[in-house]
Amino acid sequence: QVKLVESGGGSVQAGGSLRLSCVLSEFISDTVCMGWFRQAPGKERERVGTIMQGIVDSADSVKGRFIISQDNAKTTLYLQMDRLKPEDTAMYYCAARRQGNYCFRQMAPADFHYWGQGTQVTVSS
Repeated sequence: QVKLVESGGGSVQAGGSLRLSCVLSEFISDTVCMGWFRQAPGKERERVGTIMQGIVDSADSVKGRFIISQDNAKTTLYLQMDRLKPEDTAMYYCAARRQGNYCFRQMAPADFHYWGQGTQVTVSS
């Protein structure tokens, strides 16, 4: 079972920045889809964005503010968050599929097999 561990969350004021990291316990594949999700209290988990073979697809709500990247070994995933807003406040999770070479915007959380425990991001106004 692949384990994912997120870090980097915290509390910032609106307009600030945070960088989240997600370390995988082992390499899965060069072609699996990985991504970031977030969940605010009382809301469903929503997709922040995904990355596969260097191709990033971000949600419209974060486009231009958040950047997803990964290291060459494909064992660390990053989420650079700039110009944070109070509505970005949520628990942030990284996720990965165990196989496959596709990554669709329509993919739901249930389509991802491995999850981290989450890291809290709080943005105050």
